[in-house]
Amino acid sequence: MTGELEPDRHDLHDDTDDNLAPALLRIAGGLAEELHPHLGRLHHVTLDCDLDRDLGLDSLGRAELILRLDRAFKVHLPDELLSSANSLQDLLDALQVAKPAGSGWTRDEIPISLPEVKEPITATTLIDVLNFHATTHPERPHLKVWQSEALEQSLSYGALHTAALKIAKGLIEHGLEPGARVAIMLATKPDFFEVFFGILYAGGVPVPLYPPFRQSQVEDHLRRQASILANAEAAILIVSDELYRVGALLFGLVTSLRHIKTVDGLTENGSLDAPMLVATEAIALIQYTSGSTGDPKGVVLTHANLLANIRAMGEALEANSTDVFVSWLPLYHDMGLIGAWLGSLYLGALAVIMPPLAFLAEPSRWLHAISRHRGTLSVAPNFAFELCCKSVRKEDMKGQDLSSLRIMLNGAEPVSVATIDRFSKCFAPYGFRPEVMMPVYGLAENSVGLAFPPLGRAPIVERINRTALTRRGAAVLAGADDPSALSFAACGRPLAGHQIRIVDDSGRELPERKQGRLQFKGPSATAGYFRNKEKTAALLTNGWLESGDLAYMVQGDVYVTGRIKDIIIKAGRNIYPHEIEETVGQLQGVRKGCVAAVSSADLNAGTEQLVLVVETKLTDTAALAELHKAIREVCVASLDVPLDVIEFVPPRTIPKTSSGKIRRAATKELYEAGALSTKPKQLWLQLFALAAAGMGSRVRRSWQRVGAALYAGYWWFMLGLIAASLWGLVIILPRRRWRHSAVHGAAWLFFHLVGTPLKLAGNVIVPKEKVILVANHSSYLDSLVISAAIAGEITFVAKSELSKQALAGPFLRRLGALFAHRTEAAGGVEDTKRQCQAAQAGERIISFPEGTLTRMPGLLAFHLGAFHVAAQEGLPVVPITIRGTRSILRDGQWFPHQGSITVYIGEPVMPDGNDFAASVRLRDAVRAVMLEQCGEPDLAKEQVLMPSVPSDSSKP
Repeated sequence: MTGELEPDRHDLHDDTDDNLAPALLRIAGGLAEELHPHLGRLHHVTLDCDLDRDLGLDSLGRAELILRLDRAFKVHLPDELLSSANSLQDLLDALQVAKPAGSGWTRDEIPISLPEVKEPITATTLIDVLNFHATTHPERPHLKVWQSEALEQSLSYGALHTAALKIAKGLIEHGLEPGARVAIMLATKPDFFEVFFGILYAGGVPVPLYPPFRQSQVEDHLRRQASILANAEAAILIVSDELYRVGALLFGLVTSLRHIKTVDGLTENGSLDAPMLVATEAIALIQYTSGSTGDPKGVVLTHANLLANIRAMGEALEANSTDVFVSWLPLYHDMGLIGAWLGSLYLGALAVIMPPLAFLAEPSRWLHAISRHRGTLSVAPNFAFELCCKSVRKEDMKGQDLSSLRIMLNGAEPVSVATIDRFSKCFAPYGFRPEVMMPVYGLAENSVGLAFPPLGRAPIVERINRTALTRRGAAVLAGADDPSALSFAACGRPLAGHQIRIVDDSGRELPERKQGRLQFKGPSATAGYFRNKEKTAALLTNGWLESGDLAYMVQGDVYVTGRIKDIIIKAGRNIYPHEIEETVGQLQGVRKGCVAAVSSADLNAGTEQLVLVVETKLTDTAALAELHKAIREVCVASLDVPLDVIEFVPPRTIPKTSSGKIRRAATKELYEAGALSTKPKQLWLQLFALAAAGMGSRVRRSWQRVGAALYAGYWWFMLGLIAASLWGLVIILPRRRWRHSAVHGAAWLFFHLVGTPLKLAGNVIVPKEKVILVANHSSYLDSLVISAAIAGEITFVAKSELSKQALAGPFLRRLGALFAHRTEAAGGVEDTKRQCQAAQAGERIISFPEGTLTRMPGLLAFHLGAFHVAAQEGLPVVPITIRGTRSILRDGQWFPHQGSITVYIGEPVMPDGNDFAASVRLRDAVRAVMLEQCGEPDLAKEQVLMPSVPSDSSKP
């Protein structure tokens, strides 16, 4: 553990600003010298020095500088400085107003142990999970969200449920349609969790995005996010107040966005009574993986996928509601979102969540939180453990106790054997046990987790002969004295219900200790990428999914050796980029963690060339030549890798992901485009470019809205005009057949006039008498559609309330409608008798057996009324399936949209008896036909029906 440079003073607040600046410059210069020792003493350090350009401080370098300033001056600088500070002057300004560091947390604030509660084992959706906990123990603490050194905000299951219902109501009021995507760009605060479930409660699909981190990269960041939003076809973007202007820029770049909303702007419309119904196979989350700007990959995960993964991981970890999960991982990343939060939610375990910036600013906070809350579970990528070893001092750990930890998961990036060993030794004095560290393997395409080692097993490490692996793909154990050996950690065995296999390039499964492509399958696996058929086709192979990783297996354990897309094949051998990058990153003059090894086509030689892009602050020609020579020598001596091209670039050139990983594909694109040395534009130029790029989209969107409004006005005008004329005709025409002909013609004319002609499919000839017709009910337009699609006299079954209305009552009675009582059992019996009498008289009765309609797609359970009449009278039932009306005019919406309508008329289904059981069988047979044709999920399994009378009714 490291110390730090101290200024020649004891308390910041006892000194003048004139003394403060030199101390700041001394600390910043000292850190820059440590990171770049080749530069010698930095006499040129001034307050105007840019942290990136002049001092070469990346995100971790900034975090180290702020940490040293905190310790040196005994203050606490805001974590936001990591992203907002651009120069040393910015840090000086922050120091001048900084408050002395508080005493922190006390032992009195340790939460008491929570009693064990049951898991929601019958839940089929995440909505069911939260409902279960909010119903059975609403006051139970669910989250402790870190806000500052002295403040954590608690959130109970009941409070989360209540807040989600309010947000859901706001989303629906703003036109959110079931299944529509809603993007979340929020910091790690209670709002995020409430919004996530608010979207689910409204029937939407959350798409988490990470907020902009650095001003110098805002244009690149927003263009990447715009690409994701466009692929997701997000309808709404939810942002914090401070990011509203950022959202406005995205609004101009993404045509699908209709609203940019803050959380407060969604909680002004009351609350839903209950969440929208959602099927277990419905999409619960779209998780976007790191990729190039133009080709985002959105992993589609259903409620079934997520619950299967959460349950399998819980079983592997023997986790339960008494566990305490401590995490600082980003909530837009699968490990933080699913593994840490949603896993804890399912178990009923307390989750202690910290913002990533809080950890980066002071890594010891993570360990303090584990000690303070007696954390039993935690997770982090490999770099976090390395950062703790370098940054956390002995005095930071005074009084801390890590012995409560049962499991510390290490995943999301290559596991370094050396880091595991260092971390275990560094923190052994504070109760950390080696067997607690668990290298694991997972990927977003399998929700999050795929392979875990057995509990209580210390990490297993293998040293593999480099030549055998890189040339023949054979994982041969190396000798103890082999200095070039490769080290790999065992990442465990497949989770219960999941499978892993290793195959060669032809798809043939390989034996143990042979390296190949890792494929997997199981209930947690995605069905593909959202709106990306090409990538989905590449993902799936004969029922197995491609991980994109190379690996070998030994006695059931998987050892991951590298990424396929990053592997460079040269002279018949596999070259691992991360190994070259790590080796070169140790050289003086090279920015550690800022080296990218990529392959690029050599058009002259017709082969692949190995290109190494290296960030350095060196500008002197002689110094660069020496560094060039040193890089070539170390690569040949240590790795036996000859380099074709070494490209030196200034600091902050190599693109990285939000979590700090090298974006090799993007680096390759920049190299081949000759754009690596292009200087980043100033912030105002970036914002101007974004605004200009979105101008055309804004104009088109405005015209589209004007067009949509004009169409809606025309639609209602035509409906009103035709309805008024038709009402008079129906009232005055003396014969019922003429009245129905008028209704049929008027309905047919209306749909043609508004540009929505009906398409008839299936058995389009409907018997003219003694038949029962049943249709699904998804919109107020359904009755009009039936009237347009079926010529001749038909008898509608309508709800009794309509008979009392001044306009609808006389109109429906003139058409011979039968009115049904929906809530009165005695009235329902009489209704059924009247329907039987009408059937005996030869009338064609049409009813909507769902009895109601909903905004969300899906077929509700059927009432028995129509089928009871058919069984009693021995009449055939014709299933009619209407598709398209829900999207044109949804329940609760009065703004019609253009669309197409298909009416599928099925073959008549005869009853096989006249008793109650025959009615049930007839209902199920007819419903199966309609479910197949409607293309919507089956909601009957999740619909809770109140006791109902055997009659059906319809909305007009």
